[in-house]
Amino acid sequence: MTQSQDILLSARGINKRFGAVVAAEDINIDVPRGQRLSLIGSNGAGKTTFVNMVTGYLKPDSGRISLVGEDITALGPRQITNKGVSRSFQIPQLALEMNVLDNMLVAQACGEGRLSFWEPAYSRQRVDAAMYLLERFMLLPGGVRKLLDIAMALTGEPKLLLLDEPTSGVSVAEKYPMMDTISEALNSTDVTVLFVEHDMDIVLRYAERIVAFYSGSVLADGKPTDVLADDRVKQHVTGHFAAAGSESC
Repeated sequence: MTQSQDILLSARGINKRFGAVVAAEDINIDVPRGQRLSLIGSNGAGKTTFVNMVTGYLKPDSGRISLVGEDITALGPRQITNKGVSRSFQIPQLALEMNVLDNMLVAQACGEGRLSFWEPAYSRQRVDAAMYLLERFMLLPGGVRKLLDIAMALTGEPKLLLLDEPTSGVSVAEKYPMMDTISEALNSTDVTVLFVEHDMDIVLRYAERIVAFYSGSVLADGKPTDVLADDRVKQHVTGHFAAAGSESC
């Protein structure tokens, strides 16, 4: 049993509805510091809704979300980011008219809560920090936008990093090299990682723990091999991917 002082993120009794649709029903998840946790589930299962509630983009109808014991349920996205929670998106959130370094510097300034027209972004300290992260993320041709988005999410040195389908839109040949690059970069930090993923091979290789969602509820929670061997997970989650040809969840 993980001791309470080791819990970084705690979600207790989380409920969320959109009209008649149940997006989250009595969700209870504790995430220890340093863990690599994957959320899996078919389309509409509640994974992204959960991530959006943790990051403040959605508010639960009831329940409590805590970060290092502090209630963050009512806080907005910027406030939660400032507390040490960062995320990347399924579709990378980049300013395409800007170069890689400029994107990094803007993300860094935003992460510091100090984006200002009056303060120069190109300070030596900021440029050095941005270049250090970029060197850790050896950008691959097809996954360059994904890697840049994740590197940008790390500029504020977060406690918790949430990745929304990091391999979505990346070619089969580049998935493992990209995830290896991400893992190597993250291994030099103490950041806790929660990632949404639909590729079960990726999940088995890179996750220490899986939480499987179905119809807004947690279907199974545990070691990857145990969760993927669960008959309910086979029926409602991995069976869906096989039937749908591994469509995005």
